[in-house]
Amino acid sequence: MTTRPDPQQALQRLLSGIRRFREKEFPSRRELYAQITREGQRPHTLFITCADSRLDPELLTASGPGDIFVARNVGNVVPAYGDMLGGVSAVIEYAVSALEVSQVVVCGHTDCGAMKSLLRPESLQKLPTVKRWLTSSEAAVSVTDAICAREDGSRFLSNLIEQNVLLQMNHLRTHPSVAGQIARGHLDIQGWVFDVNSGEVKISNPEGHFEPAN
Repeated sequence: MTTRPDPQQALQRLLSGIRRFREKEFPSRRELYAQITREGQRPHTLFITCADSRLDPELLTASGPGDIFVARNVGNVVPAYGDMLGGVSAVIEYAVSALEVSQVVVCGHTDCGAMKSLLRPESLQKLPTVKRWLTSSEAAVSVTDAICAREDGSRFLSNLIEQNVLLQMNHLRTHPSVAGQIARGHLDIQGWVFDVNSGEVKISNPEGHFEPAN
């Protein structure tokens, strides 16, 4: 296990990254940045995923500046419209209505700490904000209980992660901006699960089963 850096070391790592970006990355993309500054951003996808540091949406999808609009939170949660209106709902409305993205991806991942916490409520006693936030995922636990035995720990967790993605997709459809664009045929919703260990991505099909991405 790596040693956790102290605050000053963490800052220096970020500053070192900025220097590398300015010296090596930015010069090769200078024209692209100039173009998207002049023309504004036109991302094709809203990518809603977990805040887990092991999942990098841009790296995973080989996306560059201006390609995807990203929202991250604990458990890749999408509160149903009217429930806990806030940052996630605002991002959805802006991406769909103002930026007119063509699709929304809800992406979960293996070994998700948020889903593990749902199975161990005592672990959330000192995290009241997280506990309340994850109420938007509780129905996924009920569904998983109906299709899988909790004694089968890893399989149950894998199913829960998938069911949570499907649940958040359903919540997404309750947002007026999303419902309207879907009805017009201008918006699609995708459900993904990223395997942190293998790098594989599974995508939900219309029947709610997850299959490897081609």
